[in-house]
Amino acid sequence: MKGKNTGGKGGPKSPKIVPVWWIYVAIGGLILSFQFFNMYNGPTKISSDECYEFIKKGEIKRVIIVKEGDYAYCEAYVTEEAKTLPDHQKLRKGGYYQFDIHDASDAKNEMNKLSKSSPDQGENFTIVSRNKQPSMWDNLFSYIIFFGLIIAIWMFMMRRMGGGGGPGGQIFNIGKSKAKLFEKDTTVDVSFKDVAGLAEAKEEIVEIVDFLKNPKKYTVLGAKIPKGALLVGPPGTGKTLLAKAVAGEAQVPFFSLSGSDFVEMFVGVGASRVRDLFKQAKEKSPCIIFIDEIDAIGRARGKNPAQQANDERENTLNQMLTEMDGFGSNSGIIVMAATNRADILDKALLRPGRFDRQIMVDMPDLNERQEIFEVHLKPLKLDDSVEVDFLARQTPGFSGADIANICNEAALIAARSEKKFVGKEDFLAAVDRVIGGLEKKNKIIKPKEKKTIAFHEAGHATVSWMMEHASPLVKVTIVPRGKSLGAAWYLPEERQITTKEQIFHEMCATLGGRAAEEIIFGEISTGALSDLEKVTKQAQAIVTIYGLNDKLGNISYYDSTGQSEFAFGKPYSEHTAQVIDEEISKIIEKAYMKAKDILLENKEKLTQLTPIISKSKFMLGDEFSMIDAALAPLLWRLDYYQISLPDSAAPLMKYAERVFSRPAFSEGLTAHEKIMRR
Repeated sequence: MKGKNTGGKGGPKSPKIVPVWWIYVAIGGLILSFQFFNMYNGPTKISSDECYEFIKKGEIKRVIIVKEGDYAYCEAYVTEEAKTLPDHQKLRKGGYYQFDIHDASDAKNEMNKLSKSSPDQGENFTIVSRNKQPSMWDNLFSYIIFFGLIIAIWMFMMRRMGGGGGPGGQIFNIGKSKAKLFEKDTTVDVSFKDVAGLAEAKEEIVEIVDFLKNPKKYTVLGAKIPKGALLVGPPGTGKTLLAKAVAGEAQVPFFSLSGSDFVEMFVGVGASRVRDLFKQAKEKSPCIIFIDEIDAIGRARGKNPAQQANDERENTLNQMLTEMDGFGSNSGIIVMAATNRADILDKALLRPGRFDRQIMVDMPDLNERQEIFEVHLKPLKLDDSVEVDFLARQTPGFSGADIANICNEAALIAARSEKKFVGKEDFLAAVDRVIGGLEKKNKIIKPKEKKTIAFHEAGHATVSWMMEHASPLVKVTIVPRGKSLGAAWYLPEERQITTKEQIFHEMCATLGGRAAEEIIFGEISTGALSDLEKVTKQAQAIVTIYGLNDKLGNISYYDSTGQSEFAFGKPYSEHTAQVIDEEISKIIEKAYMKAKDILLENKEKLTQLTPIISKSKFMLGDEFSMIDAALAPLLWRLDYYQISLPDSAAPLMKYAERVFSRPAFSEGLTAHEKIMRR
């Protein structure tokens, strides 16, 4: 984003912020320097034995014994002749040595004895004793300079850390808001035109922005400006991008920050920052405040057993609630927030009067994915094989962030192959990489394991094509990707509601891999781990969430409010828990037996398909359909042109109609099939 910001990045240049640890480094350096200064400018320290040795040699002319209370030391002055000797090169300014003694009288007697017994010691050797009273003024000047320097450096660094007076930088401004401010004349390079899809969400947001631009249009009719809007949706769907577009379109001051910006290690900082934020907002009214990831401070109160560790966050939330309900409805301050965990937010935060509107930003549908692809394909150099409609149909359940990642991955794959343009196969490879992970071309797989994997994936493919409500097959591969050794990818229908039969058919297709292993090899392997995890969750949903089980009846144990997140008990008895376990097991076993029955009936097709997958390492869904019903496309074409068919062709026609008329399959038709449909 370009433009002038206040209190954040992108604003006027401010002095470089100095980290706090530099203060301690500087103070430590000063202390060490002071110690070294005293060490090298004071007297040379030696031991008493060294001094006695110098006295024996006649190199000491005078010793002064100094007593300071219980402490005593000696100052031994060297003769002028001895100063030139190598032993005294370490002698510093003052011309004397200093050493500590325990008893002054014993030291005096010892030195007198040594001086008389040494032929080198002259008669001019003298020993003087004196008492020294400790004074508070000793070295006062040095300490004044030392501490003065420390204070000066501290003040200098505090000013540097202030960042030119901006909030949030220095320690004394820790209670200030860390929000970035985009003034109304700020140029932001994101607008509503850059937000593809999200038609309903944009309509809601545009109305709020229009209220700030043209308030009379609404106030004349008695309408009041909404106090807040909460953007709710899965990660990557464009909530923050929508907020950036608001900053670019609103033409009013826009405060932006994250929920975690309120949290600090110091108690009371969060509430203080909330107060400061709304104080700044009132000064800039009309304006918009955007808080990203508000669940960092807006989690429901009283749910955490470790309550004491939660007080600071709750204080911040309480202050937020007070501020949002504390200003008048026509003050011109709108609070926008984004979260992907609306179920855990405090109810008081969600009530009308605080967040009046909850705007759902859901996963894009087919048309919205086309719009998103058109936005992200603009900077890419594409060849003629790329069709936006085809890419949108190949990415069901993908968010806007996923689509942006696919476009970037496709460009990287094309560049890696030294292509001049990004082609359709590059996008398909990018989809494979995003879904399945990085391809492991050099992974060593034994022939027996490879055969098992091929039959496993062929089992998935065969069962999915035989089940009416199973998702159509898109691709089967035995190339290892990520954690998987093979994969069968499908094109799921974008249903709004799902029946029990549809879920059951999906479970049968998922268990087709393990069923194929048992039929062909007479044993099962660990390769079905992810399949078992998936069907177990589906069976649990049938029994405990959607109320689709006959024995338990129309009952659901799902809590959409999230209030039971920290509950210690289950909402059902031990007997019911046993029934739930039994019903889940029955459903999974029933799906497994159904998959086995289908594979036993179509064992010939299974054995035909497996060698092809093993040899080519992957197959597309339309190629498998030709193995299953080679005449199906032709029969469909004859029926399309209303050409009469013999009665013997009715079974094949029925199958072709079932396969090729399903919306999910027709959405995923290849270019070749589209030609056939003409």
